[in-house]
Amino acid sequence: HLSKFRTNRTAVTEFILLGLVETPGLRPVVFVLFFFAYLVTIGGNLSILAAILVEPKLHTPMYFFLGNLSVLDVGCITVTVPSMLSRLLSHKHTVLYGACLTQLFFFHLLAGVDCFLLTAMAYDRFLAICRPLTYSTRMSQTVQRILVAVSWACAFTNALTHTVAISTLNFCGPNVISHFYCDLPQLFQLSCSSTQLNELLLFGLGILMAGAPVILIVTSYVHVAAAVLRIRSAEGRKKAFSTCGSHLTVVGIFYGTGVFSYMRLGSVEASDKDKGIGILNTVVSPMLNPLIYSLRNPDVQGALWKVLTRKRALS
Repeated sequence: HLSKFRTNRTAVTEFILLGLVETPGLRPVVFVLFFFAYLVTIGGNLSILAAILVEPKLHTPMYFFLGNLSVLDVGCITVTVPSMLSRLLSHKHTVLYGACLTQLFFFHLLAGVDCFLLTAMAYDRFLAICRPLTYSTRMSQTVQRILVAVSWACAFTNALTHTVAISTLNFCGPNVISHFYCDLPQLFQLSCSSTQLNELLLFGLGILMAGAPVILIVTSYVHVAAAVLRIRSAEGRKKAFSTCGSHLTVVGIFYGTGVFSYMRLGSVEASDKDKGIGILNTVVSPMLNPLIYSLRNPDVQGALWKVLTRKRALS
């Protein structure tokens, strides 16, 4: 599957994605597991979204951001899993060069918005707990919308930069990707041009996209912890920490897997570890988010119950 460049070089027009397992007998098992995970993720996140829309008690900034996060989680898993499932069904492992770059762009776009949204949520908790008197003015609907719009704009710029940068590389030799979706580290390994600039770009933008949000999140929570510890009543402390605990769990999973994925560029060989981290990033994290937020939150549980009973009443 090679076509001629004007410079007499050969260019790869499609890649072969090996997927998660190369043993044919295990493919049906992988298909069932990931199909189930996909349905649970879509169902869970759309339920959270419906609960937020239905319950007036949840019409607050924190749940506005959580609703956006649910939409992103649905997007994130939809960018990677359905195409993997269709390849498992059709036994066709090829993916066109353009489709590979499109998947990469949308994956980085949605993951980037996730980064900034989690930061906006930490800032929201900081204002709610440390600046309660000015909270409603500082976190007005306009501010919420601006934070979401800026998140999308920054993530779009980052995703577009990486996609344009990788489109300048030549792929003229091996075209086999030992993964279940197209991503930068795996494509760098296949390029026959120098990827030094691309790796530098990934590292530099990675620090901006992940490093800056992490610093802001940690700073917010240091202030939150100090304020919560000053609350005299145990009940008050418990309530303040319960909303923060869910968010910190999600932040930990998201950033933990992200750092492992992109900060190990020195190790050239694609390994099973990469696939494991990929599963955490694209499947486990979006699937767990609704559970993490609803399990620890009686308001969300109440709203979910309302949604379910309303559906039953209608049917």
